[in-house]
Amino acid sequence: MKKLLSTKYSAGAFNAAMLVLRLGLGILMMHAGYNKLVNFGEMQHKFINFMGMGTTASLALVVFAEFFCSLFLILGLFTRLAAIPLIITMCVALFKAHNGEVFGDGQTATLYLTGYIVLLLVGPGRVSVDSMISK
Repeated sequence: MKKLLSTKYSAGAFNAAMLVLRLGLGILMMHAGYNKLVNFGEMQHKFINFMGMGTTASLALVVFAEFFCSLFLILGLFTRLAAIPLIITMCVALFKAHNGEVFGDGQTATLYLTGYIVLLLVGPGRVSVDSMISK
């Protein structure tokens, strides 16, 4: 019981937690991005026109963020850099598509956004390609 209430953690526990966070966010978001990628032709005319870029360009940027940046997160490669497009995408989803409804329809976008901000601030952990490169 004392261990459960403790605020101390080991480096191994931290690195395992970051791996689980990266894998969970990356795999789930990559699935969403894959669906947009394979249905690109059908979705490009119905997608949101963000900042006047056009629906096709907006969808292409979202596919890049959700699919390819999520792949980088899973690998732990360029993790902090890959988190930035995902943060922007989730901000657009939350505030533009879901009208800022943090506790309503935008709850999923809020959860993803929170996780991506954590990855941006903390980094990928030791179980990552970034960690292997920095050695």
